[in-house]
Amino acid sequence: MSNNTLPHYKLLIDGVWTDGASARSMTTINPATGEAWASFAMAEAEDVDRAVKAARHALSKKEWGGLTPTQRGVLMHKLADLLEQNSEALGEIETTDSGKLAAETKSQAKYVASYYRYYAGLADKIEGHTLPIDKPDMHVFTKPEPIGVVAAVVPWNAQMFLTATKLAPALAAGCSVIIKASEIAPIAILEFAKLIEKAGFPSGVVSVITGDAEGCAIPLTSHPDIDRLAFTGGPETAKHVIRNTANNFAVTSLELGGKSPILVFDDANIESAANGIIAGNFGASGQSCVAGSRVYIQREIYSEVIARLLEKTAAIVVGNPLDASSHIGPLCTLAQVEGIERALEKAKKQGGKILAGGVRLNDLGSDYYFAPTIVECPVHDVETLHVELFGPVLSIACFDTEGEAIALANDSEFGLGSGVFTENLARAMRVSQQIQSGICWVNTYRAVSPMAPFGGVNQSGYGREAGIQAIQDYIRVRTTWISTSSEPMGNPFVMR
Repeated sequence: MSNNTLPHYKLLIDGVWTDGASARSMTTINPATGEAWASFAMAEAEDVDRAVKAARHALSKKEWGGLTPTQRGVLMHKLADLLEQNSEALGEIETTDSGKLAAETKSQAKYVASYYRYYAGLADKIEGHTLPIDKPDMHVFTKPEPIGVVAAVVPWNAQMFLTATKLAPALAAGCSVIIKASEIAPIAILEFAKLIEKAGFPSGVVSVITGDAEGCAIPLTSHPDIDRLAFTGGPETAKHVIRNTANNFAVTSLELGGKSPILVFDDANIESAANGIIAGNFGASGQSCVAGSRVYIQREIYSEVIARLLEKTAAIVVGNPLDASSHIGPLCTLAQVEGIERALEKAKKQGGKILAGGVRLNDLGSDYYFAPTIVECPVHDVETLHVELFGPVLSIACFDTEGEAIALANDSEFGLGSGVFTENLARAMRVSQQIQSGICWVNTYRAVSPMAPFGGVNQSGYGREAGIQAIQDYIRVRTTWISTSSEPMGNPFVMR
C-alpha cells in the first residue's frame, strides 16, 4: 500500500483537525505484518505555539474557565461513557499500531473510563480553607485554582492508561491540556481525541499533537507558557525534559523506566508466584515500565519454581495480537528486538544461561516477534539483571536469606515496581517496606486502580499519578487576606 492510500490522521489543535505547519507526515508500522498501515501529521514549533495559546485562552473563556467544578465533572462522565462505548474499536486500533495484545488493549481502554469517573467525582470536592491566623482583625482563606496549561507527554505503551492518569486529574482541576502522543504508534490517542470533541469539551481545552523531538517535543516542554509538565518515558529523555523546563519553571512529574524485582520466598504459594511472574513479565510482551523482569528465588524452592516457570512459558502462544488465541504479540519496534538480541549475547558471555526462548520467531508474519525468554544468572553482574529491555525477557537468580533478597532487590538504579511472594504476613510487611520502590505488590502483580498512586523513586522518576493526591498536583492555592478592622491601616514605619 503506497503512502498516498494509507489512512491519514491529523492533529487536533484548538478544536480544528489540521496538518502541521510544514505538512510533514510520518508513517506508522503494524508490527504484526511489518508494513506501514497509516500516516499522521507532524507538529512543528508553530503548531505547538498555537496549541499552547489556545489552551491559555480556554482558561479565561466562560465555556471552560467559567464552568463550575460540577459542570466539568459532567463533561468527564460523558467522556467516560464514550470510552466504554468505543473501547473495542480503540483497542483494535492500538493493537494494529503497537502490536499489543487486543485482549489487553480493549480491556484497558474500557477500564480507564473509571479514571475519568473517579476524577469527575473529585472535581467538586477540592476545598479551600479558612485559616486560624495569628493576627487580630484578619479573615484569611485559601482558594484552589487550576495550575494552568498542562503538557502531558505520553509514550506508546499503555497509552490510554498513561493519558488518563494525566488528563483526568488535570481536567477535574480545571486545567487545559496539550497531549503529546508518541511518534511511535500514536493513532489510538488521535482517535481518542475525537471522543474528547464528541463529549463536548470546548475548543482549546484539549489539543492532541505528535511529532519528532525538534519539531514537537522540545518546543512543547520548553514553551514559556507551560505551567505543568507530566512526562512518561525514559530516563535519558527525561534529563533533556528537565533542562527544557528551565525556560518555564513548569511544575514537573516524571514517570520513567523500571527494572522491577520479584522476590519469591520458600513459604510462597508456588503456583501463585509462577503466575505472578509470568503475568508481571510476559504480560504486554514485557513492554511495561513495571515489568517484573528480575526474579530472585529462595534456594530451597529454586528448582521447583524454575520448573513451573518453564512449563508455563512453553505453553505461551505467540501470534497475531488480534487473534483471541494469542497470549503474546510482536514487539512494537525492530529496535527493541535488536537491543534484546545484543543484551542476550552479552549475558551469555557474562555467564548467563538461556533456559527458554532467546530467539526471534520469524515465521509469524514479521521480524517483530520474539520468544518468551528466561535467563538464569549465576552471577549478579549479568547485564539482563540490570538493564531495562522492554521485551519478554525474564532474568532469574537465587538467594539464601531475607536480608540478601532485600539487598538484591535494591541493587538497581530504578525503583518503580516490586513484588513479594510469601505466606508469612510479618515477612510481607517487613520486606515490602524495605524495598526501594514506589509500588510493591504482595502475592499479586501489575494491579492498578484510579484510587492507588502510581510512581517511582531514583531513576524511575518522581511525583505520583492516580489517587486523591494527584488532583492537588494540578492546583495552585490562592491566599486572600481581608482586614475586618474598622480602623485605618497603621503607619507602616511604626513597628509594633
